[in-house]
Amino acid sequence: MTAPQPLSEYVDCTIQLPHAVKPVLAMGAWFKNTLCVTSGSQAFVSKTVGDLDMPDACRAHEQTARMLLARLGEKPVAIAHDLHPDFHSTRFAGQLAAELDVPLIAAQHHHAHIAALAAEHGIEEPVLGLALDGIGLGADGNAWGGELLRVAGAEFQRLGHLRPLPLPGGDRAAREPWRMAAAVLHGLGRNSEIARRFADQPAAATVATMLQRGLNCPLTSSTGRVFDAAAGLLDLCHKMEFEAQAAIALERAATRYVSTHGMPQALTNGWQIDKNGQLGLLPLFAHLADTADAERGAAVFHATLIAALTDWVVQAVQQTGIKMLACGGGCFFNKLLSAGLRERLEGAGLKTLTAKLIQPGDTAIALGQAWVAAQFFKTLAD
Repeated sequence: MTAPQPLSEYVDCTIQLPHAVKPVLAMGAWFKNTLCVTSGSQAFVSKTVGDLDMPDACRAHEQTARMLLARLGEKPVAIAHDLHPDFHSTRFAGQLAAELDVPLIAAQHHHAHIAALAAEHGIEEPVLGLALDGIGLGADGNAWGGELLRVAGAEFQRLGHLRPLPLPGGDRAAREPWRMAAAVLHGLGRNSEIARRFADQPAAATVATMLQRGLNCPLTSSTGRVFDAAAGLLDLCHKMEFEAQAAIALERAATRYVSTHGMPQALTNGWQIDKNGQLGLLPLFAHLADTADAERGAAVFHATLIAALTDWVVQAVQQTGIKMLACGGGCFFNKLLSAGLRERLEGAGLKTLTAKLIQPGDTAIALGQAWVAAQFFKTLAD
């Protein structure tokens, strides 16, 4: 009989951890789902099975989980999963945990993003984490996505977040950037402009009313929706046909401008940071709303966002004394943002941790969940 293939043959990425940890299985998130299992001083991250809104992806997720468990060769001490109770990965985690009679460990989405970087770089000391992505369920039950965290192993503290914006129409606003632009106009006291400005959208007048009355407008601190709002205000993308289309259009427009004119100066007073650590960008949005040159506007958006994030992080460094920053989340696929921010932060004396073997997006979530669970058991042992 042929011997079973080793665990490493079934994975996309192997991460060497700083020391041996307890065996855990982590179930990943919703988008671009991967799974991760730890064995000794290694973490094995599976290939992505896809987004868990498709039956085939859900079946592949379950098959991959069972295959990893079979190849692990020992019973895991726990199964880690996302906080969101409705994810297929969360529900199947509960099923497996019951079958194996092991505990479940829930890891908040953005904590997992930062923990993945800590695992990849072998960092166990506290770090600041800048998590910038589309959305993840927060510890308070709200939609997070622009988070400044203090992460220490299995624990995290939310130091600040982007000032929440309403999502007119809920999830639909994540597919139609004009709705996020409308939300920003409402926040600027310019609700009366929405129907006229987006006259090509049949729902524009309805959205303006929804925003006025606060109907079906849940709040989110998502950085992805900030990019959508900017793209909508600059008329670069009103409706998306594929994931991150608005953010990609915004980055490309900015890159065209920068390649010819260089990066513009950040807007003076283009952002606000309040005493609770909330970073507000309404002054920047007000500028974009009145900008005729979309490419220059996109470049100003990037320059100002980089300056604002740097200011925000530096204030957190002064508050905590931590000078190591992990940068995770899908927004770091944006090369203008990631390179510009890293240059500014390292110029301010910070060490930055970025994705090397893993990617900054949700394929890293399973690794982060596994590291959170492993650190939980290390804390118990200590």
